[in-house]
Amino acid sequence: MTIKLFAIVKTDTSPLRQLISEYEARLKHYVKFELEIIPDIKNPKHLSEAQQKEKEGEFILKKINATDVLILLDENGKQYSSVDFSNYLQKKMNSGIKQLVFVIGGPYGFSDSVYQKAQGKISFSKMTFSHQMVRLFATEQLYRAFTILRNEPYHHK
Repeated sequence: MTIKLFAIVKTDTSPLRQLISEYEARLKHYVKFELEIIPDIKNPKHLSEAQQKEKEGEFILKKINATDVLILLDENGKQYSSVDFSNYLQKKMNSGIKQLVFVIGGPYGFSDSVYQKAQGKISFSKMTFSHQMVRLFATEQLYRAFTILRNEPYHHK
């Protein structure tokens, strides 16, 4: 299985980029993993929130294949403990999915068309985090999940 993480707008903070890269490299020992940045919209000041979500949604949906399982990282999604998240990933891998795609939306969330295409929503917290921080949390939690599945000492109960 391949796991992809799509994110709108690049990470512009160097220390965060370094940490994200570190977890990306670690993840590649367990699974084929790709982080893809979806370019931000040009001149967003001239667009309403709804128009921005629609444009971003178009970019996201162009990247999704018909057989992909699309999971949105959304504040209203289901929350998991790290162990439960690792079990969730194991079930996805066991089901024969070729590609599992997690998406971090733009500043206003997702368009209705993206919500309709999604097969699930996950929330890392009821708190709001910057999109750049969520990229780090997502890559770290994916790495943690695989170490849990392999009974490696990274995660402590």
